[in-house]
Amino acid sequence: MTAVHGTVVDLVTVDGVVDAYLAHPADGVPRPAVLFCMDAFGLRPHLRGMADRLAAAGYTVLVPNLFHRAGRAPVVELPDFIDLAERPEIVRQLAPAARTLTPDAAMRDAAVYLDWLAASPLTTEGPAGVTGYCVGAGFALRVAGTHPDRVAAVAGFHGAHLATDAPDSPHLVAGRVTAELYFGHADQDVTNPAEQIARLGLALTEAGVRHRAEVYEGAHHGFTQADTAAYGAEASERHWSALLDLFTRAL
Repeated sequence: MTAVHGTVVDLVTVDGVVDAYLAHPADGVPRPAVLFCMDAFGLRPHLRGMADRLAAAGYTVLVPNLFHRAGRAPVVELPDFIDLAERPEIVRQLAPAARTLTPDAAMRDAAVYLDWLAASPLTTEGPAGVTGYCVGAGFALRVAGTHPDRVAAVAGFHGAHLATDAPDSPHLVAGRVTAELYFGHADQDVTNPAEQIARLGLALTEAGVRHRAEVYEGAHHGFTQADTAAYGAEASERHWSALLDLFTRAL
């Protein structure tokens, strides 16, 4: 296993300072850049562990606090394990922070994240990879459509509200995407029902986007998050295989 170094970094945006976690192989040799887009519970020990695992596979990984306008992470107090009984109240507390991440604000931030990664001596030249979870999957898709020349591969897992009827739904960027995409959907996910999965797939197909989407049977929204009751070990390992296959091929 490759030794990994992790540290907290602060990035400056027009809307304030973003706290982020940076993980990379400890040898300091430049590696392909990956922007890791958090789930709604935010930057916390479990996500740092996921970033470390990705870095150990040979990447330089930046995990920004997407809710930085509401404060440094964690923006609300989180238990070590989020069970089903606690989840609704935590989601309610996080709602104001989530509302700060408008599409315009998100893409202003994304430009800063990609600039920072490109300028880092720890990254190789060339477009980045992006992976996102829950709300981060929609963020990742928007990045692919907003900065097509800067992104080579995007993966999204248990994404929320990816293809709604809203005029700013993430799937509407499909026509501008040039990256290769992968989506791992949960079939037990009220935030991403079958009709939205189909709508997203149709939009990507009609736009000629290279993509693959799989529905993980029996998986719940949040299946990659081992510090929550939604975690599914088999689905999570399947996600790692798909993610690393994509990045190995595209980055």
